[in-house]
Amino acid sequence: MESIIKRNNVKVIGNGDQVILFAHGFGCDQNAWKFVINAFTDDYKVVLFDYTGSGRSDILQYNAVKYSKLDGYTQDILDICEALELKDIVFVGHSVSSIIGILAAIQHPKYFSKLVLIGPSPRYLNAENYTGGFEQQDLEGLFEFMESNYLGWSSAMAPVIIGNSDRPELGEFLTSSFCSTNPDVARDFARVTFMSDNRADLSKLTVSSLTLQCSDDILAPLTVGEYVHLHTPGNKFVQLAATGHCPHISEPEETISAIRSYIQQN
Repeated sequence: MESIIKRNNVKVIGNGDQVILFAHGFGCDQNAWKFVINAFTDDYKVVLFDYTGSGRSDILQYNAVKYSKLDGYTQDILDICEALELKDIVFVGHSVSSIIGILAAIQHPKYFSKLVLIGPSPRYLNAENYTGGFEQQDLEGLFEFMESNYLGWSSAMAPVIIGNSDRPELGEFLTSSFCSTNPDVARDFARVTFMSDNRADLSKLTVSSLTLQCSDDILAPLTVGEYVHLHTPGNKFVQLAATGHCPHISEPEETISAIRSYIQQN
């Protein structure tokens, strides 16, 4: 247990019996949830963590082969659930963590009661009869930019990803997170994130879920959110007023309200 807690920098706060586990997206760490977690700690037990290789996790435990597939990150989630002896938790995942949470819940549904998927995308590449938002050359250019100048990529892309150009402090917050991530790990994580195809996994989910969709999201456009909703059994869909890819940062109050409303439903 202690090795997992240290490896993933696990933090447990709050006073309730019901557990909410927050899982950060690519390029971030548990600090990404700083604007929403205080709204839940009076009534819930909140679990925060960093994926291996991210944030203040034990970088020495990072294995490029293990984490070359989303299965490696899925195992991080399952390890934490086992170490803390969790069951029937609410899982809140942002971006790629939405899919990681789905994979974890397919493997061990006993750990989960509900999933909240913020900006999920099962495939970023366009395909026949599917619009993911990116062509192959788009992603290759992204990877080349990251390889040649990771800090430059972070400074250029973070404001675009978070949107809300009239609030530059939001882009600066995400840029700071990207820039604090180990560049080698970030490049690996980006490639596995953007090149994965988990569309076939959506139908295997037996745990109830909620998709929270933003408008003007360059990483997970509306068509993708609608695809997740239509192909995931027991999925509810909420279109937020928030724009960009990170509503938990840009519009925390709306995000808190949507999460709370869903998890309080029977």
